[in-house]
Amino acid sequence: MNLPNKITISRICLIPFVIFFYLADFIPYGKLVAALIFGIAAITDNIDGRIARKRNLVTDLGKFLDPIADKVLVMSGLLLITAWPVQGAGVSQAIPAIWPIWLGILCVTIILARELIISAFRQIAATKNLVLAADKSGKIKATIQDVTIFLYMIYAFLVSEFWTAIEGTANTVICIVLIVCLVVSTILTISSGIGYIVKNRHVLKEDPKKQEKTVKYDGLIPDVLREFFDEGLISMKKVASRFNIDEQRATKIVKDMTVLGYISDEGDEREILISQKDYEDIFGKQ
Repeated sequence: MNLPNKITISRICLIPFVIFFYLADFIPYGKLVAALIFGIAAITDNIDGRIARKRNLVTDLGKFLDPIADKVLVMSGLLLITAWPVQGAGVSQAIPAIWPIWLGILCVTIILARELIISAFRQIAATKNLVLAADKSGKIKATIQDVTIFLYMIYAFLVSEFWTAIEGTANTVICIVLIVCLVVSTILTISSGIGYIVKNRHVLKEDPKKQEKTVKYDGLIPDVLREFFDEGLISMKKVASRFNIDEQRATKIVKDMTVLGYISDEGDEREILISQKDYEDIFGKQ
């Protein structure tokens, strides 16, 4: 196991300590300790990636572990600041770290839902022997999330130890700043998730080799594809004209190739989506 992977695993190992110290009200400044450990764990995300890229130590294991470590760290932090109210110093009633509560629950639900959706997306990719590395927008999103959770943990520490000092205007200002951070983090979470799926949308496409076994396609399809490879575009009218067939059959050929994923599904002229190598793999060398 190389150094970047060891750092990633160490980040995962730090998560139980974050949870313990955040919940351990009997330990003086426990929430501050939890916040610092969380911050250290979050920083290691940038360290392992840079080392892996600089030393050419990028591995499939690292691509697999890194997003898992990020997700577990973020989910743990979000659950802590959302579900566990803070006992303010000198007051009898516990205070929620995220205020207003409904906004916190909404944002956290969206963030967690996005992470679960992306995890499911990665599982689909894994079934096709594809390993999807985290992209730049995902890294930016993760950084903003980490900063937001860290700040909320610091706020929880201030409430638990110095509530009387921040009660009033100072507390209101802090809450507003934290809400802005949480909302921005949620927006980035949504946008990066959509971008990630769009970028890797090929994962959701069925394998043409599997589809062709279940779809009864026209026998002219291999010839049609070969005819238009150089042009890169196919239309119903061109197929009918060059192969001297009626429009009904030409329409069916175009439709079949669309279903099979050989050509795009929009416009009068459809783009050929498979390469020459794909063609040879499917139909053999002609």
